[in-house]
Formats: sequence, C-alpha cells, structure tokens
Amino acid sequence: MTGEDTWPIRSSQDIVVVRQVVRMRAVELGFNLVDQTKIVTAASELARNAIDYGGGGTAHIQALHNGGRVGLQLSFEDKGPGIADIELALKDGYTTGDGLGLGLSGARRLSNEFEIQSRPGEGTRVTITRWK
Repeated sequence: MTGEDTWPIRSSQDIVVVRQVVRMRAVELGFNLVDQTKIVTAASELARNAIDYGGGGTAHIQALHNGGRVGLQLSFEDKGPGIADIELALKDGYTTGDGLGLGLSGARRLSNEFEIQSRPGEGTRVTITRWK
C-alpha cells in the first residue's frame, strides 16, 4: 500500500467516508484497536473543523514507512478564513463556534506528531501522524 488518497470534505457524509478510509488504512497497516480509534477520532475532529470553520476542504491520507516504523499521516486543508491565534485555538475549551473546543487540542493529543499552518484569509492545513 503506497501513495496518497485524497478525499473532498464538504458534508457530514464525507466525514463518514474519511473515517472509514482512515480506519481501513490503519487496519491494513496493522494498528491495534486503540491506535485505530485514536487516529479515526482525530480524523473525524479535523474533518468536522474543515467543514464548520473552513467551509469544506480536502483530506489527504498517506501510509508512511520510515525504516522499521509504519505510520499513517493525515492532512486536512481548507481555504477558509484561517486562524488568527493558533496558540489560543489549541487550548482546550476554546471555540469560535458551538462545539466543545476540543477538536484541535484533542487531535493533537491523539497524534504522535501534529503540525498546523494557518494564515488569516488564506485557510488552514493541519497534518497529523500516528505511528504504529
């Protein structure tokens, strides 16, 4: 299994599809049930954020092979308004919407690697990696 899958995120149904693809890829890579659940949950949170705050976007799902390590890398991109204060947005409980404010911070906790790039007026890209 190589390459990258790209999926549009425009509706709740797209979030379901992304969750299914992430779980399938995690199973194929041999992730245990706990790690599958963590990466799928993080994917769900980030996909939901892309819709709720970015007006929709794209998910990129890629298997990683680094020496003896196997991982799954997910990137979520949108062309929304961006995040003015990333540090504040990563705090538990902070939200500009109706949610609990756990999406970004929760995804960070559920991942082994977490990177966010955002510019006001240009959009946001969040990349996470979970290693087996």
